[in-house]
Amino acid sequence: MEEEPKVEVPCYFLCPISLHMMRDPVTLPTGITYDRDGIERWLLTAGACPLTKQPVPADCDPTPNHTLRRLIQSWCALHAADGVQRVATPKPPTDRARVASLVSRIGANLTSTPQELLAALRELRDVASESERNRKLVAAVPRAVDTLVGVFVIASATSAAVCDEVLEIISSLELSEKCLLARVIETNEALSLVDALVSALQRSNTASRAHAALLLQNVTAVMSTNSLVPLPEQVFGEVVQLIRDKVSRAATKAALHVLVGTTPWGRNRVKAVDAGAVPVLVDMLLDGPERRACELALGALDRLCGCAEGRAELVAHGAGVAAVGRKALRVSDVATDKAVRVLRSVARHAATTAVVQEMAQTGVVGTLCVVAQSEQYGERTRERARETLRLHARAWRSSPCLHQHLQAMYPC
Repeated sequence: MEEEPKVEVPCYFLCPISLHMMRDPVTLPTGITYDRDGIERWLLTAGACPLTKQPVPADCDPTPNHTLRRLIQSWCALHAADGVQRVATPKPPTDRARVASLVSRIGANLTSTPQELLAALRELRDVASESERNRKLVAAVPRAVDTLVGVFVIASATSAAVCDEVLEIISSLELSEKCLLARVIETNEALSLVDALVSALQRSNTASRAHAALLLQNVTAVMSTNSLVPLPEQVFGEVVQLIRDKVSRAATKAALHVLVGTTPWGRNRVKAVDAGAVPVLVDMLLDGPERRACELALGALDRLCGCAEGRAELVAHGAGVAAVGRKALRVSDVATDKAVRVLRSVARHAATTAVVQEMAQTGVVGTLCVVAQSEQYGERTRERARETLRLHARAWRSSPCLHQHLQAMYPC
C-alpha cells in the first residue's frame, strides 16, 4: 500500500472529480482543469462539464495543462522526504491523426502481404487497448469501422490471423446499434458479413469464436426481416455448436440471443431444429444455467416449438417436457411465462396419450395449477396456464396433481 504523505496537498492540485492529486491535468473548453483519467471517464456517460454544467462536444480533446503539471511535479520533488511520490510525465495521448493514419495503412495494405497488414492491425489493436478514450477515438474516425469490417470479410477465406486481429479490435470498440445499422443496411453486406462470422465460428480459436458470437448477435439484431429469412443453415449449425461447446458465458448468451432473434419465422425455426437446437437447449436447462441464460433458452424453445419439427424434438427428448416444467416457478417470472408458452404449444399440438400422462407424472400439471391460481404472475401467463389445463382436463382431473376445487373448474 502507498504511504500517506505527511503534508497537505494544495487544493488546486486536486482533481474536482476524484479529489486526488492530478497526474495528467487537462483543461476543458469550459476553463476547468481535471485529471485526464477522471474527466474522460466522466464524459463517457455525461456530455457536460461536471462543475459548470456547460455542454462539452463529443469530439472534444481536452488540452494538457503543462504548467500545472510541472508545478505538481516540482511540489512532489520538494516534498519527497515527506512521503510524496513523484508524478511521472504522462505519455502523450493518441490523437485522431494517428488513428486515421493507421486506418489508411490497413486499407492500403489490404492487397499487400499479410505481414504488413497484420503489423498495422496489431498497432491499431494496441492503441485501442490502452484506454476507453482510444476505443471511442477509433470508432469515431471516418471509415474506420467500414475498413475493419471490409478487411474481415475479405480475409475470412484467406487469413485466419488477420480475421482474429480484426475481431479483437471490433469487439473492443463495443459498436453502437446505430453504427452497425449503418454498416449493415447502407452497404448491403449483411449476408457477406454473416458468412465471414460463420467462418470464424468454425475455427478452433476460442477467443475469436467468442468475439464472432458477440458480433453475430449484434449484426443479426439490426438486420431486416428480408435479410434474416434467407440465413444459411450453417449459421444455425455453428450457433448450436457454440452452445454445446460452452466456449464462455458471454458467447453462450450471444448464441441464445441469435436463436431467439432469428427464429420468429417457420423456415428459420426448421433450420435451427435440423441443426440440433432442441436437445442442446434441453440439456442446457438440465445443467442449471444462470437466470438470464435460462430465460433465453426457454425463449428459444418457445420459438422452436412454434413449428411441428420443434415440438416433435422436444417430446422425443426423454427429459424435454419435464425440464421445461421444472424451470417454471423456480427461476423468474419471465422464465415461468416462457415455460408455460412451451407447455401450451406441446399440449395443444403434440399431446399424445403418452405425453399427457408424462405431463401429469412429472409434475407439469401441478406446476400449471399453481401458475393458474397465483397472482404473482401476469394475467396473460395465468390464462395460458388455464388454457393448457382445459385442453386435457378430462384426462388430468383424476390425477392427484389436480386439487378438488380445480376439478370443479374443469369438469368432464
